[in-house]
Amino acid sequence: MRVLDFVLNVLWLIFCGIWMAIGYAVAGIICCVLIITIPFGIASFRIAGYVLWPFGRTTVERPGAGAASFVGNVIWFVFAGWWLALAHLATSIPLFLSIIGIPFGWANLKMIPISLMPLGREIVSTDEKFGGR
Repeated sequence: MRVLDFVLNVLWLIFCGIWMAIGYAVAGIICCVLIITIPFGIASFRIAGYVLWPFGRTTVERPGAGAASFVGNVIWFVFAGWWLALAHLATSIPLFLSIIGIPFGWANLKMIPISLMPLGREIVSTDEKFGGR
């Protein structure tokens, strides 16, 4: 399974991961320049790392995420989340049109929830049962 994840991650990186990660990194830099939006910048950098290497990892809710994460997610959704979700949806459609692109299309769709609401979530290996450490 590890070998398959590695091969899929390399192909993902070549065909779509690098471009999406650059987009998230640019958004993270912009958010960090605007001092008040640094938490959103950190979330963008975290997602950029996930977008670079998605196979073999997933996202889970972080225990202890409270009202601040909820309010931050609402702000994120209004200003960036739905645009990012639409971008993931739009890029998944051409990937589904080819046989080899189907796993990449699913990976793109798997990223929609974290692109909509990244605060209060963490990225874990799928080897860990239910996000346990």
